[in-house]
Amino acid sequence: MSNSILTNTSAMTALQTLNATNKNLDATQQRISTGMRVAGAEDNAAYWSIATTMRSDNGALSAVQDALGLGAATVDTMYTAMNSTVDVMKEIKNKLVAAKEPGLDRAKIQSDISQLQNQLKSVANSAVFNSENWLVSDTGTTPTKSIVSSFSRDSSGAVQIETIDVTLSDIQLFDSTGSGAGIFDTALTMGTNVGGADLSDFDISAVADDDLTGLDTLIDDVETAMGKITDAATTLGSIKTRVDLQNDFISALTDAIDRGIGQLVDADMNEESTRLKALQVQQQLGIQALSIANSGSQSILSLFQ
Repeated sequence: MSNSILTNTSAMTALQTLNATNKNLDATQQRISTGMRVAGAEDNAAYWSIATTMRSDNGALSAVQDALGLGAATVDTMYTAMNSTVDVMKEIKNKLVAAKEPGLDRAKIQSDISQLQNQLKSVANSAVFNSENWLVSDTGTTPTKSIVSSFSRDSSGAVQIETIDVTLSDIQLFDSTGSGAGIFDTALTMGTNVGGADLSDFDISAVADDDLTGLDTLIDDVETAMGKITDAATTLGSIKTRVDLQNDFISALTDAIDRGIGQLVDADMNEESTRLKALQVQQQLGIQALSIANSGSQSILSLFQ
């Protein structure tokens, strides 16, 4: 091979090889330092695009989880209050049954019932979470309450947000407008000598021993109301279960998406560490090869000595 002081082909080849090795070494070191095989679109545009979209969707799912948590807390508050209402209604029914005993002072029994009626109002009015009370509401203005339950993206890329809807008329104890739509606002059959307009303010003080049919009618009204309350509690319980299941699903889905993103863009640290060692050896050999190639030009000087 001829030697030239202007063109050293051996050195050029060695330099190109060394530059390629250094480039690969830089890429490997970046993967090790970041832990990512695809850190940007320049690494793999397709994978980076997919991973970016999936990360965005996971962020939306995190917001859905927050909404589900808020919804679950609200439903749990209403459910707890509704269960307490069932217990109070049982006590009222027991008092009415006891009041059928001839010779009892029904004014005193009414005193106990009045306290229970006040408890019904207190429980309903206290069922507030995040400034919302679904048990004392205006179904004419707000017929339903919605809980964000899911975020999805179809094959065309269109985003869909689904909700769990709660029909307030199914669980309303009192109508906040006073229109009488709530369970406790329902007008009584108005048995003989029974005062008041509805279940939350009836009065049996004037019921006489010789006419107890009013109590029978009132007990039927209470029994009907208890059936409605039980149905409302069942509705809230079903919604509570669905929210809890959806929350668990969203959590599992988020983990699955994270794993999918990792498979696309995460670096295999075992593979990268092995590659790093190999490239470091190649770099050292490249430097040595370049040194040998450059030393060939130095030998030309001996011809002029």
